[in-house]
Amino acid sequence: MKYGKPMTLAALAAATALTLTACGGSDDGGGESSGGDGGDSVRIGIKYDQPGLGFKDGEEYTGFDVDVAKYVAKELGYSEDQIEWVESPSANRENMLSNGQVDMIFATYSITDKRKESVGFAGPYFVAGQDLLVSQDNSDIQGPEDLEGKNLCSVTGSTSAQKIKDEYAGTVNLVEQGGYADCVTMLGSGGVDAVTTDDIILAGLAATDANSGKFKVVGNPFTEEKYGVGISKDSDKCQAINDAITKMVDDGAWEDAVTKNTEGADYKYNEDLNPPTPDACA
Repeated sequence: MKYGKPMTLAALAAATALTLTACGGSDDGGGESSGGDGGDSVRIGIKYDQPGLGFKDGEEYTGFDVDVAKYVAKELGYSEDQIEWVESPSANRENMLSNGQVDMIFATYSITDKRKESVGFAGPYFVAGQDLLVSQDNSDIQGPEDLEGKNLCSVTGSTSAQKIKDEYAGTVNLVEQGGYADCVTMLGSGGVDAVTTDDIILAGLAATDANSGKFKVVGNPFTEEKYGVGISKDSDKCQAINDAITKMVDDGAWEDAVTKNTEGADYKYNEDLNPPTPDACA
């Protein structure tokens, strides 16, 4: 992917009134356009390393976030070949939207009041909850209350790990790793008894070809995480994105996307919270 020089503030202001790139501006002042004045492409941020949600394998992009992004982009007038996928790590998402590196972000991006101070959100398009992944034959662990004296894996610096430290310190032996794939490897070898993060992330990991049939999501979430579409704070696309999400739910494509991307994980989303109704745009 090629990126040009940053737009001037004047050019950015002009683009804001005209195109989807107004969601976050454009960093290309001319030449090859990425969601520019002609609307010929749109840059969408996703994760590249979350199987079942946002995953890059060569030039192929797969996952639930990817499927929702494609559907929304189509409703906004963009074909798949007009989408430019951009890796959007968690720590960089606010800056990427504010700096105009992307137009929208679909990357397990929880809507929070703190984040709303710097960026906008449409959605949510999914409501996740922190849950537990265990071996398929494990019947002892049904929720966090069953973790006393157990080894539980999560990712260093994650909100999931912090939740365990805040509420279950002294009862659970928290093992922190650099990534959830490492945690699942430890679970498979018996090094830990369970893995914790958002339920649909766990389902995506369990649904990979290598893990299919080996693990299950307990199905007892103990937090609520509303996944939204990140947009710039001055975007005028919130309602159009919300309408697209609603249409995706109504025509069955949302359900199909969840099922396809979690098959093999013995997982069912929380039906009390999903499919969600998008929040009113501010």
